Amino acid sequence: MAKFKSLYTLNSLIPFSRMDRYLLRELLPPFLFGVGAFASLVLAIDSLMELMRKLVESGLPIGVAVKVVFLQLPKSVVFAFPMSTLLATLMTYSKLSSESELIALRSCGVSVYRMVVTAVMLSLMVTGLTFVFNEQIVPAANFEAATTLDAALKSERPSFKRENIYYPEYRQFRDEQGNKQRILTRLFYADQFDGQRMKGLTIIDRSQEGLNQIIVAESGEWNPTENIWDFYNGTAYLVSPDRSYRNIVRFQHQKVELPSAPLDLAQRSRDYEEMNIAQSLEQLELERLAGDEQKIRKLKVRIQQKMALPFACLVFGLVGSAVGTIPQRTGRAASFGLSLVVIFTYYLALVTTRALGDGGILSPIVAAWSPNVFGLTAGLFLLVRIANR
Repeated sequence: MAKFKSLYTLNSLIPFSRMDRYLLRELLPPFLFGVGAFASLVLAIDSLMELMRKLVESGLPIGVAVKVVFLQLPKSVVFAFPMSTLLATLMTYSKLSSESELIALRSCGVSVYRMVVTAVMLSLMVTGLTFVFNEQIVPAANFEAATTLDAALKSERPSFKRENIYYPEYRQFRDEQGNKQRILTRLFYADQFDGQRMKGLTIIDRSQEGLNQIIVAESGEWNPTENIWDFYNGTAYLVSPDRSYRNIVRFQHQKVELPSAPLDLAQRSRDYEEMNIAQSLEQLELERLAGDEQKIRKLKVRIQQKMALPFACLVFGLVGSAVGTIPQRTGRAASFGLSLVVIFTYYLALVTTRALGDGGILSPIVAAWSPNVFGLTAGLFLLVRIANR
């Protein structure tokens, strides 16, 4: 008790007091241990088994496998950060509780709320670190890992969509009853795309009232200098409102004023895990133009999850410190086991709400943030109950 009387003074209300420094020294070793342990576990489950199979079945070079593992490590570390925060807070506060050090602090006038401030500060720092990793490092590393693996296996995954480029545009209007309606104004289709030129083009253009246009061309490419499409070896059909052909024009080279969105859509072939929030928002705008509601909804959920995941560190830090301050005598094994139970419950809720969000049952915001809200509520409830004892 004398040790804590010397630690806790009037200045202890200031962040990073002597008590805070003491608690941080206790929190950091289990946190670093958790990062290593959980990152290794996630990496083994998520990547190593599949890479071992490809080493045996597909003859994947060992050097490439090592590079892919190294590139997939940041994703595993990001998942390990919240788990490690939970483990560190739970183990540290459980240890202090079992050794009656928390009781000594309370006898010195330190409230339970003040005890967990250090854990919350650590959790906030890890939250920021998780966000930086998830935005700046993980998407680029995931994309490089996928590209490296595909190149080694000769799957030749390009950074663009190769076939069946389908891009519709819609216009919304209100009918005579005032109901919202949506009609197709333009449809762009290409059989193939080689990264520069579209082939096998068919364009149906209904954007001008009183005149519909159908263009069929052998190939076409975007002209960035003039912001226009160059179509080659094709035929343009002008259709009157009575559905009769007004004119048929054959051409070798024709400049057509159409948006570049079909090209942008074809060039965006990254998976959700290979895009940061800014890239995901750009992709969302393209999907909105295309009008695929399922893809739009799914992408909205992923964007919200990218923002919600770092705050799981704060939730886990609060839950771990609250549970750890309960008077008990538990060892490291029990703390580790309890951490796994909490982690499994959280990620089960995360997967469930994501599926409900993808299906349109929950809104993207509710689907992504509800596990955090539930965990934060549970942590605060436990903390208040313990503080009022």
